[in-house]
Amino acid sequence: MVNHRYLGNSGLKISEITYGNWLTHGSQVENETALACVRAALDAGITSFDTADVYANTMAETVLGKALKGERRESVEIFTKVYWPTGPKGPNDSGLSRKHILESINGSLKRLRTDHVDLYQAHRYDTETPLEETMQAFADVVRSGKALYIGVSEWTAEQLRAGHALSKELGFQLISSQPQYSMLWRVIEDEVVPASKELGISQIVWSPVAQGVLTGKYLPGQPLPEGSRATDEKGGASTISGFMNEQTLTRVQHLRPIADELELSLAQLAVAWVLQNDNVAAALIGASRPEQVAENVKASGVTIPAELLTRIDDVLGDSVERNPGVTAERSPQTRPV
Repeated sequence: MVNHRYLGNSGLKISEITYGNWLTHGSQVENETALACVRAALDAGITSFDTADVYANTMAETVLGKALKGERRESVEIFTKVYWPTGPKGPNDSGLSRKHILESINGSLKRLRTDHVDLYQAHRYDTETPLEETMQAFADVVRSGKALYIGVSEWTAEQLRAGHALSKELGFQLISSQPQYSMLWRVIEDEVVPASKELGISQIVWSPVAQGVLTGKYLPGQPLPEGSRATDEKGGASTISGFMNEQTLTRVQHLRPIADELELSLAQLAVAWVLQNDNVAAALIGASRPEQVAENVKASGVTIPAELLTRIDDVLGDSVERNPGVTAERSPQTRPV
């Protein structure tokens, strides 16, 4: 069964393998398969579920709400997010203005079939809204009982410090950060993680298997597997493109002996690797088949010896992205429309 960890400097425990439905529910997989994947997650001991209003333009929240119907609400932790545009994409249909936050939380709760979410997250930083306005709106969401805790996604260390200071002034807890993190993508290690440790913030990391590259299914010089994310023109292919080069794919194959030594698959090794970081509360996994959930949860509780962590670093070499400036570079400079 899946282990649980505290989220930030709070009393909330979440499953260290958290089920996320980005790029799957409401888009890549049929609803019945999505429901089966959530059932597999529950059966494996996963209690935490992450989604966002923008995923499949609100359909992912709807599918997750249906999948969790009938579950004891107190036994699961539901996370969602706000920032990106949904619906008709009017001038106030994106960002972190008070208007957009307070309207968005109501829509999310309706789709998720619940009166509150456990964690409400700013999906990006909004450069066009005063941070004070954003954090006051989040404080009001918490005080209204519609969210228990607040988190963010892909914020820089400086933004985390500013947001955390305001949350303390306003009397609520900013407890989590949701960045991309994997063996191949380590941009949070030099700045975001140290700041988060100081502030009492945990990471809930997305794409621990680098959009599937770290599963080893993409072989250098070989055709792309049919139906894989790298062939998905709805969005999957673009998100994975940065890893799809001969050098990286070759080095990933050289991780197999390390995985074999630990009696893990490459995917399990990748998920276990991010969980070795003591600032990581959970690794987000997605699934297009229930069997994938059952396999990935085997990474929970795994300890990778220090010498094998060093070997992983040696194998991957300069294929690893470490530049902390990438977070700011990739953040929207204006509100999306």
